[in-house]
Amino acid sequence: MPITPDERIHPQLHINSYGLYLRRRFGMRISKVNVDAGFTCPNRDGSKGTGGCIYCNNVSFSPKDTQAVVPLEEQMAAGMAYHRIRLGSQKFIIYFQKYTNTYGSVELLSDLYRRALNHPDVIGISVGTRPDSLSDEALDLLTEIARTKYVCLELGLQSMDDAILNRINRGHTLEDFVQAVTRASGRNFDICAHLIYGFQGERPTEFLKTAALLAALPIASLKLHQLHAVAGTELAELYRRGEFVPLTLEQYITTVADFLERLSPGITIQRLYGSAPLEISVAPRWGLKNNQMWYAIVNELTRRGSWQGSRLVENQGLI
Repeated sequence: MPITPDERIHPQLHINSYGLYLRRRFGMRISKVNVDAGFTCPNRDGSKGTGGCIYCNNVSFSPKDTQAVVPLEEQMAAGMAYHRIRLGSQKFIIYFQKYTNTYGSVELLSDLYRRALNHPDVIGISVGTRPDSLSDEALDLLTEIARTKYVCLELGLQSMDDAILNRINRGHTLEDFVQAVTRASGRNFDICAHLIYGFQGERPTEFLKTAALLAALPIASLKLHQLHAVAGTELAELYRRGEFVPLTLEQYITTVADFLERLSPGITIQRLYGSAPLEISVAPRWGLKNNQMWYAIVNELTRRGSWQGSRLVENQGLI
C-alpha cells in the first residue's frame, strides 16, 4: 500500500521545492537576486592555485547587470525590478554568487552584506563560497546577521570524490567540506550544498552515494546541475580534444531522478540543472529552456509514481 509523501513534498513537483519553502516561511513570493561583489577565488589568485575550476566561466551565470563594475545597489535594483515584473515577487534574498563571497576581510564582508540588507524589501542574503574559505570571523558575522535576517550559506562541494576534486582543480577535499558544514551548523542559518553530476569516470552508482552523505550532515538545501562546458574554460578544450564526453539528456534525467528518490525529503531543492548563454555554451546543448529542463526531471518522477525520498522510505523498510 503506497505511503503518502512527506507533507513538505510539492504535490505536483514531487520534490521539496525551495520556492515553496520560502513561501511557507515568509507568507509571500520571494525571489533571489544575483549580485557580483567583485570577489575572486583562492584557486585563481595563487594562494591555493591558479586557473580556477576547469569548468568555471562566471559569465555563464552572471547576467550583464550583475557585474562588479556596476554598484551593488544598482545590481539589486535591476534584479528586483525584473523579478517583480516576471514573477510578482514581493520580497528578495540578495545572492552573493560569483566566485568566493567570503574571501575577504570581515570588514569588507560586513559592509557588502549590510548594504544589501539595508533595502526595505530585502529579507536576507545568500552567500556562495568554498568550504576552505570560511573564516571564524565570517561565520560569526553571518551568525550575527541571522539573528534578525534570513541567511543561507551556499557551500560548493561539487563531488564527494577527492580524485575528481583534484582533477577539476577545486583545491579542497571532501573533508574540508564536512568540516565547514560542521563549523557552520547550529548557527540559525540554512546551509546549501552545491553538486555537479557528469564528471568523467564517475559512475551513477557512485554519484548516488552523495545522497547518503547529505543526509548525514545538517544540509538544508541543494543545488544540482549537469557538468557542461562553456567557452573560455579548460573543460571546453577537453571536449574539443575528445577527452570530455558530456552526458546525454536521458542519462542526466534518469540519474537525477534516481538521486532524488534517495535524497532526504527534508532537504529543499533550489536547482536541478545548469544553463549558459547560447553564445558561450559548448556542450552538452540539449535544446531545452530552463523551465523545460526542470519539468523534464519532474515528469520523470511523475512517470515513475515516485518522489523525493521515496526510495529512502523503501530502504527503511516502511513500504
